[in-house]
Amino acid sequence: MPGKIFKKITVFIITTILISASLTGCGNDKKDKNKITITNISYDPTRELYAAYNQVFAKYYKKKTGKEVEIVQSHGGSGSQARSVIEGNDADVVTLALAHDITAIEQNGLIKKGWMNEFDKNSSPYTSTIVFLVRKGNKKNIKDWNDLIKDDVEGITPDPKSSGAADWSVLAIWNYAKKQFHGNQEQMKDFLGKIYSNVLIMDSGARGATTTFVENGQGDVLIDWENEALMTLQEYPDEYEMITPSISILAEPSVAIVDENADKNNTQKVAKEYLQYLYSDEGQRLIGKNYYRPSNKKILKEFAGTFDLSVDLCTIDSFGGWDKAYEDFFADGGIFDQVYQK
Repeated sequence: MPGKIFKKITVFIITTILISASLTGCGNDKKDKNKITITNISYDPTRELYAAYNQVFAKYYKKKTGKEVEIVQSHGGSGSQARSVIEGNDADVVTLALAHDITAIEQNGLIKKGWMNEFDKNSSPYTSTIVFLVRKGNKKNIKDWNDLIKDDVEGITPDPKSSGAADWSVLAIWNYAKKQFHGNQEQMKDFLGKIYSNVLIMDSGARGATTTFVENGQGDVLIDWENEALMTLQEYPDEYEMITPSISILAEPSVAIVDENADKNNTQKVAKEYLQYLYSDEGQRLIGKNYYRPSNKKILKEFAGTFDLSVDLCTIDSFGGWDKAYEDFFADGGIFDQVYQK
């Protein structure tokens, strides 16, 4: 985690953890008639985005309804956050790294079917992709995925068993390997395995991986979210470089109302407003300023100087959708287990 940002949000994170813990299975604050409280369970690197967005939304909602709203925030690896909701964390909304994590909550009866169609763009108000972050000078000459299998290259990346960013990374690597080896699955598995055999540390979440690489000085290359790399460049402009591989993936983080909790807490309307406002022009520009790609194509073009819009991005559709991709790659005994166990 970049140092300046760490200082700014350490207290915020600690407070969030304590409040989130107190709200698990509770929702007492939601009974305060003078203030509406909702809980947003999110994934690892969205802390800065939602710290800013929550203030903007509260102001908008107060002006529109005359009511005050407070948003309690929680962050962690996307898969771990989904499990926390399934196990009783009293989330009104979830804003997670991939659709499969929300589907898992749906399958446990907490979210109504059809959630992906409730908001625009498959309920994905922003996108991202997977890039490399290297130290200034790029001494190992890392330019693309094939450079990550060199014997002298040590990688840092999150764990696909708990992190959405890592899942997107595996699929991006697989798509690159498919083109390199013309669909030969044994060669593709071998390539994926070589990259992960060079991984020095796998953290549970994307922000932890950034901390390991930036703060702790481990590894030669960080494989992570584009927004994490861009934020690091902002904080340390003379110390790091971002490398965009020739092929990556259009990562689509998803949002949804946790219907059972929102109905119980009488927060269904404000929860819907909260997620819908992410699609507003104000919400979209705030998203771009926090290094996520706005889903509004017109506003995305306003940030053409921030994002490489020419990179070849495959989509989850190339893998048959998230349910099939998860079963093929990340379920026990799937492709990732097969290559990693070697």
